[in-house]
Amino acid sequence: MTERAHQVCTRCVMDTTDPEITFDEQGVCNHCHQFDTETSKRWFPNEEGKRQLEQIFNKIKEERKSYEYDCILGLSGGLDSSYLALVMKEYGIRPLVVHVDAGWNSELAVYNIEKVVKYCGYDLHTHVMNWPEVRDLQLAYLKAGVANQDVVQDHAFFASLYHFAIDNNINYVISGGNIATEAVFPKNWHHAAMDAINLKAIHKQFGVLSLKEYKTISFLQYYLYYPFIKKMKAIRPLNYLPYSKEAALAELIDKVGYKPYGRKHGESRFTKFFQNYYLPTKFNMDKRKPHFSSMVLSGLMSREQALEELAMPLYDKNELREDKHYLAKKLGISVEQLDEYVSSLGHDYSEYPNWNSRYIFIKRVQSFVSKVLGRNVKNYS
Repeated sequence: MTERAHQVCTRCVMDTTDPEITFDEQGVCNHCHQFDTETSKRWFPNEEGKRQLEQIFNKIKEERKSYEYDCILGLSGGLDSSYLALVMKEYGIRPLVVHVDAGWNSELAVYNIEKVVKYCGYDLHTHVMNWPEVRDLQLAYLKAGVANQDVVQDHAFFASLYHFAIDNNINYVISGGNIATEAVFPKNWHHAAMDAINLKAIHKQFGVLSLKEYKTISFLQYYLYYPFIKKMKAIRPLNYLPYSKEAALAELIDKVGYKPYGRKHGESRFTKFFQNYYLPTKFNMDKRKPHFSSMVLSGLMSREQALEELAMPLYDKNELREDKHYLAKKLGISVEQLDEYVSSLGHDYSEYPNWNSRYIFIKRVQSFVSKVLGRNVKNYS
């Protein structure tokens, strides 16, 4: 019996591996329609965007003129955050650059971070995480069998960033997140990395060590304390620029001596394995599909180019074998055990305690307040 082919959107390259996808009579998916009606309204890759970005940066510089730093910039060594560092240098912004080392940095990431920071003349604070705790939590997630294995790194990154910002009296956090390459993403593919309730529940069931140094952000901190009490704001400058990864990479190579990774998220050995092998094998989720779809909708690549790229293998066999051995050794397990974690039955995050009920409640409150005030109330950190 042959496997039935997935229906693919006629405009982008998202398909029915997203179980909630819908198509109109022309075969165009709901992600495309959402981009047209909602997402694109928050995207300004033009002169209007440049004007808005100048206003945002001028406001930050005015508010922070008596402080040592204007904002915090999280730098992973990846393309988005590295290019963003150049943008901020061009606008005369003084960020405190923070790098969170969760133990999975590639050697190339370390090299690129050093090159970017030196070129820009920024101060760098590196937070090296407690590896035994990270390892224990990562193994707990593998045992739990949930889709988003990157929660361990992602939550640590943002929690460390926000806590560090508060400790240093900085209320602006600069993010490399952008609509041009991240506009499309199926909601059911992942659960929010900031759900500390889910993280702690998974660790309680499958972990061994106590998480004494691993920092988390609570639901109330994330949705109330940071944005409304501490007035913290996340700024995404790349949404106000004509952002192209090819152009950004060329500029980084020319000015900084930046070395490309060859693969998306090649700065993290674990993320590369997770996105290119774990997700497609265990959950049939190929993250290239939403990524390429975003780029098709934002005009950075054609649909034909996207389909050609998707026809390429996710992993070179030798590279996969090498990465499996590296990950298994670092996690203190056998390659056979790692393979078993990948091939075992997957589980939905909702099988473990989570913040969903609280999230639904706060969205209702937000909707009520918005109606009373007559304007949209949305200020998340």
